[in-house]
Amino acid sequence: MASSDSLPGAEVLGARITALGWRATLDILGGWAIRGESRYVCISNVHMVVTAQQDPTLAAAMRLADMCTPDGAPVAWMLRRLGYASQPRISGTELMLAYFAEAAKRGESVFLLGSTEQTLGDLVQAIGRQVPGLHVVGAVSPPFRPLTELEDAALVDHINDSGARTLWVSLGCPKQEKWMLAHRGRVGAVMLGVGAAFDFVAGTKSRAPLWMQRLGLEWMHRLASEPGRLWRRYLVTNALFLVGAFRQLVMQRR
Repeated sequence: MASSDSLPGAEVLGARITALGWRATLDILGGWAIRGESRYVCISNVHMVVTAQQDPTLAAAMRLADMCTPDGAPVAWMLRRLGYASQPRISGTELMLAYFAEAAKRGESVFLLGSTEQTLGDLVQAIGRQVPGLHVVGAVSPPFRPLTELEDAALVDHINDSGARTLWVSLGCPKQEKWMLAHRGRVGAVMLGVGAAFDFVAGTKSRAPLWMQRLGLEWMHRLASEPGRLWRRYLVTNALFLVGAFRQLVMQRR
């Protein structure tokens, strides 16, 4: 079975994170898509890495993924400390837009899955403005409940019949990672779990200023924007990540 072990990378708090630059990442994804391969990619931030330590199914989804990009400045920083000195942050929003630009040039189609009907409508319009010529052949907001077997089979058929080469999944972590794991081999496209990227590109949520993104402080902006929902994710999981990273680096030196 394929996994991210076939690509360069390192263990970050027990999660195998892929160490590739932007060009290599886009080339590999494009190659998989052109060949019509069923694969999936985890966009791995601090929250995901820490949550995987307590969630065996999420840990398995990350371990079996074909690629786990280092989203979040701390994850990319850890890769640099672990021997990949030039490793950039590969975030979901930037990856989605960069890939869409190349897919448009190739005449390649994409499918959007997740979020709400309103956000998807705004997203399709935003993509049309930012990436003219891209073929968005499907945009589905599934119900906020588990699908029945018949509903799930109909969704898979819809995706496959669309001819999309990539499927962009915005169901939130860890739901989207578990969904992709369960559907590899059934969905004939490269699946990428991009979390809040739909909202950012659609404009329904604001991104941090560029200077905050460059300093690795985007989490602070999101926390200030949605403190009630995100305080635990950023304050607790960030602290746990820092403790775990310190422990890993100390053990490595020993």
